[in-house]
Amino acid sequence: MEYMSLEQVSKSYGEKVLFDRINLTISRGDKIALIARNGSGKSTLLRVIAGVTPPEGEQAVVRLSKQVRIQFLDQEPQFDPAATIQEVFMDTEHPQIRALQEYNAALQTGEHLEEALAKMDDLKAWDVEARGQEILYRLKLTDTDQVVGTLSGGQQKRLALAKLIMNEPDFLILDEPTNHLDVEMIEWLETYLSQSKLTLFMVTHDRYFLERVCNEIIELDKGRLFVYRGNYSDYLEKKALRTEQENSSLDKAKKLLQRELEWVRRQPKARGTKAKSRVDGYHKLHDKVSSITYEEAFSIEVDSARLGKKILEFYDVSMSYGDKVIMDEFWYKFKKGERVGISGPNGTGKTSFVKVLTGEVRPDSGRRVQGDTVQFGYYTQDGIHLQEDRRIIDVIKDIAEYVPLKKGLKLSAAALLERFMFPREQQQVYVSQLSGGERKRLHLLCVLIQNPNFLILDEPTNDLDLLTLNVLESYLLQFPGCLVIISHDRFFMDKLVDHMFIFGGNGRIEDYNGTYSQWKAQSKTKPPKEPASSNKQSAIVTPEPEAARKLSYLEKKELQNLEKAIDKLEKRKSTIEARFAAEELTSEEITTLSIELGEIRQTIDQKEMRWLELSELES
Repeated sequence: MEYMSLEQVSKSYGEKVLFDRINLTISRGDKIALIARNGSGKSTLLRVIAGVTPPEGEQAVVRLSKQVRIQFLDQEPQFDPAATIQEVFMDTEHPQIRALQEYNAALQTGEHLEEALAKMDDLKAWDVEARGQEILYRLKLTDTDQVVGTLSGGQQKRLALAKLIMNEPDFLILDEPTNHLDVEMIEWLETYLSQSKLTLFMVTHDRYFLERVCNEIIELDKGRLFVYRGNYSDYLEKKALRTEQENSSLDKAKKLLQRELEWVRRQPKARGTKAKSRVDGYHKLHDKVSSITYEEAFSIEVDSARLGKKILEFYDVSMSYGDKVIMDEFWYKFKKGERVGISGPNGTGKTSFVKVLTGEVRPDSGRRVQGDTVQFGYYTQDGIHLQEDRRIIDVIKDIAEYVPLKKGLKLSAAALLERFMFPREQQQVYVSQLSGGERKRLHLLCVLIQNPNFLILDEPTNDLDLLTLNVLESYLLQFPGCLVIISHDRFFMDKLVDHMFIFGGNGRIEDYNGTYSQWKAQSKTKPPKEPASSNKQSAIVTPEPEAARKLSYLEKKELQNLEKAIDKLEKRKSTIEARFAAEELTSEEITTLSIELGEIRQTIDQKEMRWLELSELES
């Protein structure tokens, strides 16, 4: 069943064309993600689909099935700041909730009670209040009398999600649904959105979402839509193939352009019709070559300021706000090159902890010792104040003219901006003209160009597009100093950190040597811990060693079979990858092989996880 379609839809702001005469069809069961660079029109397209923003173009048509219940989650939900959570949550046209409100009103006035009772029966609305409370509870909005104006950004996003889920839509349009949510909430939302009956069209940078939830990814590139069936892995494979084909076309076009250029230069001033046709063809070819670009890998060797032997040390550090304990007798010594991730539910004190790291906030007790050579770089959730009338290049140059590289080289401010997708012409744009994601990117560069040797990033991935995330990850993988990251982006954390502080509330901080996904997998298999003793020596909690046991006969056979199966799957995977590299495949063959390759990789992951479990027992 077709839920909606766009035909010949365009949108532009001034001279900037966001999309041009695009066509799109969304059918029941589709779970589509839209990806594009910041400022290219992702949110605008979502708003056109949701009916919030009108399309442009004489032949533009937006069709939506009247039978479909549609809900739109804006990137920054807007509510009456004076209203309570309960009032906002109940402010809806949902028929069951309206029936409940009429019934409650009838109970108070004694009027139309029979009609209200009949309506409650007809709509089966007697459990709607309990269901609503359950949704609010799951999204950790238990104080329904709290005024919206006092809520954090994450809490307001959860309230918007609660309203959306309560309305039981058929078709969800979501703009960055994971922004401001903690990892626990993201994983719950991932499970909810994976339901087969739901149809989705969303913008998200969460790559685990793209991998586990989506069955189609659409890329908005230079005003055109490119459709990739499958999840994020499939998208990467097909995108790489498309880029390779484009680059091959570019090489051929450049050679042809050179020949045409030589011909044009040889022509006399007076040209006939045939000559003019060739000149016109040359200009068209030039435009084509100019529109195709290589996406170069970000590779620079940053030479950050030297770190001494003593970096940052904590001895019995405790801190609390009123009754809320953030740290309780915390001990830790940071080492050179350490890459630490910080995770935990909202409200457990992660940002406050970072402020103690930087020395912005003093702890209640204990000692914080900082080395003389430490230079902090701190990217905050709230951002920095950027002067609206300043050009991008001037904002960066006001901080530093260049970033020092190894071997005595330097990277200029303009070159660094280019690496982070601010081309030379855009560097002259005023801050007031930037999108939300572009402002975040500029804020990030303001931190990086200061050349810190101890870098702290608090939710750096919010509002950044996937290409920017890849560039940032490449930069951070080469960063030689200490790195501390607070992020709800599990993919980002898994890629960059090898050590975790897991905040559990009440000052409890688990020190885990591994990635977030490894910790999550282990925590699912661990039995619940006994309550901590009141005579604890430290707030750092380490996992208890499990009792050793040997493999049974059946488990040994399973281990042998797993090794054979993994080897067979790896060979088939290599065969498919070789076909992609060596053959010119049809679109049908590409689709079939991509699906098979995705299934093989998933199966290998599952079997390797089981192999690791058995191998650890064997050792």
